[in-house]
Formats: sequence, C-alpha cells, structure tokens
Amino acid sequence: QVQLVESGGGEAQPGGSLRLSCAASGSIFSVDAMAWYRQAPGKQRELVARSGYRGRTEYADSVKGRFTISRHNTQNTVYLQMNNLKPEDTAVYYCNASIYYTDGDRYKYVELWGQGTPVTVSS
Repeated sequence: QVQLVESGGGEAQPGGSLRLSCAASGSIFSVDAMAWYRQAPGKQRELVARSGYRGRTEYADSVKGRFTISRHNTQNTVYLQMNNLKPEDTAVYYCNASIYYTDGDRYKYVELWGQGTPVTVSS
C-alpha cells in the first residue's frame, strides 16, 4: 500500500559528495517526520538526520556542517546531501518515514524503512 524507495549512494573519495533520495509512494494522506539512518559494519543503526513536516531538522553531531537533509512535501520525497565525506561515513543508509495513508475508508499510520543504500568512502 505504501513504500519507500531509495536511490543514490555509491562510492566516493574522502572530501567528495553524494546525494541520497527517498520517495514515499502509495495511498498517502500525509508524511510526518522523514529521516536518514545509517548502519556501519559491526555497529548499531544510528540517526543521521531528521526533518519534521514543517522543516525542523536535527543532525547527528558527526555530520553537522557536512550533511543537509531536505524534503519536498508535495512529492513525499526526502534528500540527504552529503559533502566532505569521510571514511567513517561508510555505511548502509536507510530512509525512515512516518506515514499516514488511506486503506479503503480508513486512515492508518505506519513507520516505514527503505531498503537501504550503501555508501562507501575510500581513497
């Protein structure tokens, strides 16, 4: 009924840039918070950046000043611009969204995860 599809990611050299995109689709009524998480090998999944519906943002200290989260509400899409990448940014990045959707004549809520997209930063 609703799903998240991620794109972007890949490989970059230290100091380089990448941009991730995540689009929500389906019988969507509205999308509340949208966020990016990441999970490096052998580590727990951690929040990278979050954006509320009205644009309030928060970032992990490790990415402040380098990463920017933005969203296009009418397209139910969230982006993560990653600049000045470091090897420690290497991880699988996951999109997360809180979605209200319609199911027949009912409104329902779900928190969804994207499929994950790998980011590798190395020289």
